[in-house]
Amino acid sequence: MSEEEILLQQLFEEEKLTDKQKKIILAAIESFSEKGYAATSTSEIAKKAGVAEGTIFRHYKTKKELLVSIVAPLMTTLIGPFIVKDFHKVLDQPYENAEDFLRATIENRREVIKKLLPVIKIMIQEIPFHPELKEQFLEQIAKKTFDRILIVIKDYQDKGQLIEMPSASMARLATTSILGYLISRYILFPDSQWDDELETERTVQFILHGIGKR
Repeated sequence: MSEEEILLQQLFEEEKLTDKQKKIILAAIESFSEKGYAATSTSEIAKKAGVAEGTIFRHYKTKKELLVSIVAPLMTTLIGPFIVKDFHKVLDQPYENAEDFLRATIENRREVIKKLLPVIKIMIQEIPFHPELKEQFLEQIAKKTFDRILIVIKDYQDKGQLIEMPSASMARLATTSILGYLISRYILFPDSQWDDELETERTVQFILHGIGKR
């Protein structure tokens, strides 16, 4: 059983879902992940789940309620804690230099995306457009790791390995570079030719040195 299937099974148990609800949620995750929320119809989800469309509306009043019922509990009780706890494997290690820390961060986030790709795709696609999901993301994931990242950055600055810059700005620039690479790799252009080792190294060097000549 994959990591995603284990997490979903935990969700089913915690939420005490019926068999039909399980089928609807699995079908919705697959459809939302492949086509996006806006382009997915409840009739498509019903067909994929093997239930009547009316069955969906007996459990969920609207398509948005179905989306929120999937993402919110996953983010609050399962995926959010998993993402945070897994990243602490990196944050808790005393890497001697910033390069090693960045490489470990990229590999750690890579594994999370690969394990939970369908759900991660839904979160990335839909969180910006649904304020209640955005608020939960900030509360359950972003805020719980950001302060730790700031401490790590400050430590490398104190060692003279990073330039003087507000640590919040440095964290934002590094995070967007890493996520930009991983989202391109696994979500936007997964079928392109990728040399993961080389792209990881380029991302690390870009964060540390930029692209301008000195």
